[in-house]
Amino acid sequence: MPTGYLMTVALLALYTLAALAPPRRPRPLAMAGFLLGLLANELPFAALAWLLASTVLAYAQGDLSTPGAWACLALAALVAAGLAEVARRGLAARPVLDAALAAGLGAGWRSAVDPGLAAGLRRRTPWARILLRPVLVGRRGVERVADIAYGTHPRHRLDVYRHRSRPAGAPVLVYWHGGGYSMGDKNREGRSLLYRLASQGWVCVSANYRLRPEAGFGDHLSDAKRVLAWVRAHGAEYGADPATVVVSGSSAGAHLAALCALTPNDPRLQPGFADADTSVSAAVCLYGYFGRYYTAPANAPEPVPSSPLDHLRPDAPPLMAVHGDRDTLVPAAEARAFTARLRQVSRSPVVHAELPGAQHAFDLVHSPRHEAVVDAVEAFTAWVRSTQEAVTLKAPSRDRKDQWKPKTPQQGAGRCAARPRVDG
Repeated sequence: MPTGYLMTVALLALYTLAALAPPRRPRPLAMAGFLLGLLANELPFAALAWLLASTVLAYAQGDLSTPGAWACLALAALVAAGLAEVARRGLAARPVLDAALAAGLGAGWRSAVDPGLAAGLRRRTPWARILLRPVLVGRRGVERVADIAYGTHPRHRLDVYRHRSRPAGAPVLVYWHGGGYSMGDKNREGRSLLYRLASQGWVCVSANYRLRPEAGFGDHLSDAKRVLAWVRAHGAEYGADPATVVVSGSSAGAHLAALCALTPNDPRLQPGFADADTSVSAAVCLYGYFGRYYTAPANAPEPVPSSPLDHLRPDAPPLMAVHGDRDTLVPAAEARAFTARLRQVSRSPVVHAELPGAQHAFDLVHSPRHEAVVDAVEAFTAWVRSTQEAVTLKAPSRDRKDQWKPKTPQQGAGRCAARPRVDG
C-alpha cells in the first residue's frame, strides 16, 4: 500500500468534502469545515494539480500494483470528480454576478457607464494569474504606503494603495477587514480588489480598527468614521479626490461599511470630530454580517442600534452585497434579508449576488470566483461614478436642507503622524 499516496488522497478527499458539503452546526464543526474547505474551494485547480502529480509519482514508483493501491486510485478519481464540481461552482460566479448587476441597476445599466470608464473594465478572466500565482496579489504598477496613522491608538493605522504614476483626482475605496471584531488585519482580505482598483487609477485605503475585548461597538464604528474623516482631510496628499468615496469590507468589515453608508454625519458616532464629513458614495459588502453586535453598544456616545437593519433610509447610497450560498459562519439568508429590506426603503439601487458554492472569506486568493467578484465591483463602482451627479443618492447635509452632491475635500491640519514605508 503506497502510504504517502494514500495520505495525500485522503487529505484532499477531506478538503474536497468540506468544500462541497460544509457542516453548518454546531458552530465549532462549522468553523472546522470552513477552514478545511477554504483552499480547495478557491484553488480547486491547484488541488487537482497536486492530486495528479501525486498519482503520476505513485505510478512511476510502481506503487499502484496492489488491490489496496487500486482502491486508493478509485478514491482519487472520486476526489478529482469532486474538485471538478468545486471548480464548476466557482466558474458559475461570473454569470450570477452579471445577472445581479442587471437586476439591481437595470437591464441597460452598461449604457449609463461613462465610455472612458467602460473601456477600462476587465471582461476576461485572468487565467495566468489564477493558475500560476494565485496567492501573490501584488502588482508592479501599484505601490502600498503602509502604516499611516489616522488616530492616536496603535490600531489606528491604514495602508494606501495607489498607482506608481501617482495620478491626482482619483476616486477612493476604503476597506475594512473581517474577523468578528476580535481579530484581523488590514493586510489580509480583499487585496486583489485593492490592487486591481489601484492599478486602474483609484486610491485605495485599507484600515485597521480597535478590536474586542478592549473595544466595543461605538469604538469600532467611530474608528471607521475617523478613517473617512482622514480621507477627506489627507486623501489629496496621496492623489485622492474625496468627491467619490466607496466603502467596502468583508464580514465584520462589511458590517462597518454598511453602517457607515447608512449613518452619514451622525455626530453621536463621531466623538471628537462631529463636524467631519463622513458621507459616502456607495457601499460594497462581501460576505457581510448585518445583525446586531455582541452586546449593547455601551461604548457609543449615545445608545445607537448596532444592526444596519436599524438604520435603513430612503436616501441610502447604492449598495452591493455579495455572499456565498455555502457560508457556514454568516448564513446567506442574512444578506438576502438585509438587501430585500433595504430595497423596500431605499431610492437607490441595491445589488445582491449569491455565489454558488462560495464559503466565507472567498477573497483571500486569486480564484475564478474572486476575480469575477472584483470585476463586478469595478463595474458597479463605474456605474456609481457615472451616475452620482445625476441621481439623488446621498443623505442630506446635517441641516437636512441640501440634496446630496459630491463633496469637496475638507482641509485638514497637519500631516500624518507615522512615517510611511513603501513596498510593492
